[in-house]
Amino acid sequence: MNNIKNVFNIKDLENLSGIKAHTIRIWEKRYKVLQPMRSDTNIRYYDVQSLQKLLNISTLHSFGYKISAISKMPEEKIPVLVREILRNKNMTNHVLNSFKLAMMNFDQALFINTYNTLLREKSFREIFYDLFIPLMHEIGFLWQTGTITPAHEHFISFLIKQKLAANTEKLMIEPPVKTDRTFVLFLPMNEIHELGLMFVNYELILSGHKAIYLGERVPTSSLVDVKKYFNNITFITYLTVQPEIQKLNPYIEELKSEILNDDDTKLFILGKMGEFIQREKLNDKIKIIDSIGHFKAFIEYQK
Repeated sequence: MNNIKNVFNIKDLENLSGIKAHTIRIWEKRYKVLQPMRSDTNIRYYDVQSLQKLLNISTLHSFGYKISAISKMPEEKIPVLVREILRNKNMTNHVLNSFKLAMMNFDQALFINTYNTLLREKSFREIFYDLFIPLMHEIGFLWQTGTITPAHEHFISFLIKQKLAANTEKLMIEPPVKTDRTFVLFLPMNEIHELGLMFVNYELILSGHKAIYLGERVPTSSLVDVKKYFNNITFITYLTVQPEIQKLNPYIEELKSEILNDDDTKLFILGKMGEFIQREKLNDKIKIIDSIGHFKAFIEYQK
């Protein structure tokens, strides 16, 4: 059975393209840029071709093309013009649209071809900051609004993880040059969202630090074990959905008691659950970092 989503309502189009539903209706009525299908109850719905056309129209519109001019173009000219414009201009909006379309259709080839095209002009690090981080933010919104399912999120996250793992492996060929402190990266029990932590690991290795990646669902007892093998450890965790709010501060207290019980060990916390941590109960061994973007600048000043 083919379970790929190939029918969209107007709210889906708004969420995916960034163009308001009201504007889409006006463009349909006045300029005939889309021809929606109708359900038995007269509700608009759209196919994949309509979504692709709207994403291309969105790209042209962002570069100053008026919708009145776009509406007069032959259908086949629109994607060609988009490609021509993007050869010399900022590709961000179009690339995000391509990644979203790949996600909606579970299209691995489109994702990989788009990524490889980006590599001609950008480093992997630039791609992550300029495109993957904004993409994941949009995906969070699309999931919350019901435009996509968890399956879409898992699909696109896995593809990004593959690129992260491949680029991290390339860096690991060279031994670390900054070995005075060991960074140990982990996620707590029940936390499976490791994309952010994987990029933190990439940044550390890129900067020449010694990093040990333990991954997801790590019990506190395993962190205690690691301390038997290394001195001057900075533990790093990324809290996206776990621990749950009512268990979060007791968990931080557990970490303070079990692993921050000497003069040299530190703990960095990233992720959206950080906003629910009681700051008044923290000590100078614990730092909450509000974004991946701030992490690299922060780490450069740590001894």
